[in-house]
Amino acid sequence: MTDLSELRSLEAPGSLEAPSVNPEIPNAARMYDYYLGGLHNFAADRAAAERTKAAMPWVSHAARANRNFLRRAVRFCRQQGIDQFLDLGSGIPTVGNVHEVARAGNSDARVSYVDNEPVTVAACVALLAGDPLATITAMDIRDPDAVFAAPGVRDLLDFSRPVALLTVAVLHFVPDEDDPAGLMAEYRGRLAPGSFHALSHATGDHDPERAAAGVATFKTTANPINIRTWDQVAQMFGGLPLVEPGLVDATRWHPDDTVGPEHTGSWAGVARIGGSPTGNGSGA
Repeated sequence: MTDLSELRSLEAPGSLEAPSVNPEIPNAARMYDYYLGGLHNFAADRAAAERTKAAMPWVSHAARANRNFLRRAVRFCRQQGIDQFLDLGSGIPTVGNVHEVARAGNSDARVSYVDNEPVTVAACVALLAGDPLATITAMDIRDPDAVFAAPGVRDLLDFSRPVALLTVAVLHFVPDEDDPAGLMAEYRGRLAPGSFHALSHATGDHDPERAAAGVATFKTTANPINIRTWDQVAQMFGGLPLVEPGLVDATRWHPDDTVGPEHTGSWAGVARIGGSPTGNGSGA
């Protein structure tokens, strides 16, 4: 489990100080870590995660499916020549992190992680110690100006060249009043042509009743969740051309041996920024 004394002694280099942690209030990032079998979580997180699992039995598989989608999307972007990654709402480190996957084909790949959850930031600080090509910035992703101005982003990534923007399992924590589609348009507007945007988002399309019950369990956490329909998630790409097979279940985007059952409760896709269309947005 996370040592609070260690957490308080760590800060993200080149970023704002992370907010303080309250182990009594469940947090979505730490619940996600629990579903993935991690150790960076508290009793309150585990209890909340189990309540959500009782309401929405597929949630553990959804967490794994999102993480596997992230790795496949990074691998795809790497194969397209991308060597810079901006990971918003990056979450607590686990096996197969973005910088590890990105560097499988290019040891010079650069990764800027951004998250405002203090356990996440502390874990990343420890993981990235001594790594000059990866940073963690403690920042709320709803403030693009602050994110792009942060030294861990501004001084690491060259925005005159293509970047892969990663928003995996994070936008469902952005409420409608903060306009997640507009927020993504603002981020993409600062990226060079040839960039990519990888996105996954929770949905209730396949089992509305249980999904609604799962959403209700998040109301007692620090991160209420907003499930959205296929159409609503598609709008977050702003009409950009999607890489085949479009916006599909997270397990069905460029699947590999880890496919598992369909309908994990997440839509996922990758869009080209400033490129020519290579696919359509048709869902599952």
